[in-house]
Amino acid sequence: MAVSDALKQLRDDTGVSIMQCRKALEEAGGDIEKAKVILRKASSAIASKKADRELAAGVVAAYTHAGGQVLGAVVLSCETDFVSKNEDFSKLAYEIAMQVAAMNPKFRSREDVKEEDIRAAKDVFEEEVKNVPEAAREKALQGKLDGYLAERVLLDQPYLRDSSITIRELIDTYVQKFGEKIEVTRFERLSVR
Repeated sequence: MAVSDALKQLRDDTGVSIMQCRKALEEAGGDIEKAKVILRKASSAIASKKADRELAAGVVAAYTHAGGQVLGAVVLSCETDFVSKNEDFSKLAYEIAMQVAAMNPKFRSREDVKEEDIRAAKDVFEEEVKNVPEAAREKALQGKLDGYLAERVLLDQPYLRDSSITIRELIDTYVQKFGEKIEVTRFERLSVR
């Protein structure tokens, strides 16, 4: 594949600027898949630099599933109206609303998990790992706790359409694309049952 074709394909696949795509392709030796990984790593660094910025705009999206039996709704915030009115931003909000409907997260981020919830989970998991050898018990307990939280924390859940990334990593790619802080500020899941 010619360099210009690879650059165009990477740009189309990721939505990241041509300069960032070119740099990632050069670093990856022309391998598109490796360049995507490089861009994904860069997106989390970019997102952390923008973490202190103020959110002043956003969009609300909803997804209805199972014949009207389940609804996922999300408020996705950003810094400017320019980004909030972008079609790709609205699509991201919709994708996260679909994630909420399908996966029923209980918490937005790990910071939202209360200490008593963690303690209750640890009590259950300590009983489950009591027969694990002493040397590996703490690691087994931490693994169970991490798995438990990954299922219940929206930002840590694997993205439905691409389980190789989490919802946090998905959002980070859009932070990289738009150059603004993006955050799920609220979500809700409603169901008939």
